[in-house]
Amino acid sequence: MELHDVWFVLIAVLWTGYFFLEGFDFGVGVLTRLLARDRAEKRVLINTIGPVWDGNEVWLLTAGGATFAAFPEWYATLFSGFYLPLLAILVCLIIRGVAFEYRAKRPEESWQRNWETAIFWTSLIPAFLWGVAFGNIVHGVKIDAEFEYVGGVWDLLNPYALLGGLVTLTLFTFHGTVFTALKTVGEIRERARKLALRVGLVTAVLASAFLLWTQADRGDGTSLVALAVAVASLVAALTANQAGREGWAFALSGVTIVAAVAMFFLTLFPNVMPSTLDADWSLTVTNASSSPYTLKIMTWLAVIATPVVLLYQGWTYWVFRKRIGTQHIADPVH
Repeated sequence: MELHDVWFVLIAVLWTGYFFLEGFDFGVGVLTRLLARDRAEKRVLINTIGPVWDGNEVWLLTAGGATFAAFPEWYATLFSGFYLPLLAILVCLIIRGVAFEYRAKRPEESWQRNWETAIFWTSLIPAFLWGVAFGNIVHGVKIDAEFEYVGGVWDLLNPYALLGGLVTLTLFTFHGTVFTALKTVGEIRERARKLALRVGLVTAVLASAFLLWTQADRGDGTSLVALAVAVASLVAALTANQAGREGWAFALSGVTIVAAVAMFFLTLFPNVMPSTLDADWSLTVTNASSSPYTLKIMTWLAVIATPVVLLYQGWTYWVFRKRIGTQHIADPVH
């Protein structure tokens, strides 16, 4: 296996880790409007992801940096062609981070309500737009002979990509709902389990349609296996949730995300951005990659740094592993 193939796999792993981890905290952000009934319950939801949400975004930074270094042509075409949706995601992530930190800085109800509204929308919008972006990457976009995107922003809002956006939004919300059931106690835990069933059924319908469309469009035998794993694990997650096995439900919803992302990259390879104008104009792991020497240096850096990142992030989740409820929420002090 060539180094550019290795880095394609590594970038797929980084995006998988990002969607697994950031997926549930996007879902929890959406639940601040769908599940929480009062301010105390909103604080419970926010506190479930408070210690980890910024660490989850490390995976996005690493995925973007790895793409820039390993596949500069892919990075250039992607970030220039998808400039507006990626800018919207970036602005949402900035506002979201500020909202988590500023929400409790003042006691006025209007101040806290406005920041809670910001958390909801800046969780929902990226959850949708990531699906739109990856839907276009897999389906293909208008790339010319110079490897430049020549379409418009409206070309990105095609039915396949919009369905992909709905799938990531509902899947992340389901992932966040089972995470909430895993991390909370009392009434909010029971309501989260009931909501997970409804959200999961909607997710199953949308995801099945989207993955079958993907398989029919670009799939092969290996992607079909990933599709089967994604659907089976989603059904199993729903079953575990109904049985009150929140840990299994969360793990299986995570497997669904892993299998779905794996299917995307399996249908993509050896392309990194297919061209809908001419197949010969597609960006591939070969014509979009950096030099072998650059990839070799990056590989050594990844071998050294990756275990450190995994250790400190795993330690963070271990420290904040206990369930919380409204009885653990102290009165705010200003």
